[in-house]
Amino acid sequence: MRKFLSSLCILCLPAAVSHADTFTLPPADVELVGTLTTTRVQKGETLLDIAQRSDIGQNEIKLANPGLNRWSPPEGAEVLLPKRFILPDAPYHGIVLNIPEMRLYYFPPRRKGEAPKVVTHPVSIGRMDWSTPIGTTRIVAKVKDPEWRPPESIKKEHAEEGEILPDVVPPGPDNPLGRYAMRLGIPGYLIHSTNKPLGIGMRVTHGCVRMYPEDIERLFPEVKVGTPVTLVNQPIKAGWFADDLYIEVHPPLEEEMHSYEKLLEQALTLIERKTQGRPVSINGRALREALQKQQGIPVKISSSPAPAITILAEGKQTGPEKRGP
Repeated sequence: MRKFLSSLCILCLPAAVSHADTFTLPPADVELVGTLTTTRVQKGETLLDIAQRSDIGQNEIKLANPGLNRWSPPEGAEVLLPKRFILPDAPYHGIVLNIPEMRLYYFPPRRKGEAPKVVTHPVSIGRMDWSTPIGTTRIVAKVKDPEWRPPESIKKEHAEEGEILPDVVPPGPDNPLGRYAMRLGIPGYLIHSTNKPLGIGMRVTHGCVRMYPEDIERLFPEVKVGTPVTLVNQPIKAGWFADDLYIEVHPPLEEEMHSYEKLLEQALTLIERKTQGRPVSINGRALREALQKQQGIPVKISSSPAPAITILAEGKQTGPEKRGP
């Protein structure tokens, strides 16, 4: 464990020009990977430019930097890159997509002589009226340079906006599927590239999962037909880093927006499940701020001075703030 902690930053820092975040899977008592880093705005850059070169989604970088204008951040301004993640509560196998996080995690088959790894990329998901499904499925087909046959529902939507779509869009720069597509076992849904990369990390699709072109170009040859795909809805994640408990909160899907009290109830339920068998003191202020800000950044909520909630093994709460923050 100590050896892992001492080498964490070396393992987790992405290459300066890399479009793939690949991490060695940590030991059992660690559920976080990556590290927070910063960069500077270069002349003429938008936050979206920085997001793409850093393999971050549009919403992710805006939530992490609420004081910066996404279109015209000041040259030289420091930009926080949210490159630390609590792994989703799902099997570490195949592809795991956390819908509200708008992020894909790929757990490749372990190769002989190598430590197990996880690769993660930002994605776009379906709009509220075309939501991306939740559940388990598999990759059932892979196509390079796919043609797009827009379904009647999409053709009708575009026609109402004055745009007539053809029956078939051939491969090429005007194809919204880009150069790579992986078909899911759920009919009509794909993981695919895009000809509009600025939309990555937003709810802009008709239910499909879009990736940066450079990301899926690297992922496509690695993922085999038959690879399991797990789609989860986890706006709140909790995970251990040795003896410290962290929470990561993302804005819930619009159609599932909850009051603060409801989010707190969900968080406490998750914390109780995570702390079964090990008492822990929870910093109520840190928990409250994480739930209110929803910045998608792991926040340590344990091993802090008062005010605190003590959650015992059986899930009971004691201490000066036993009713929560």
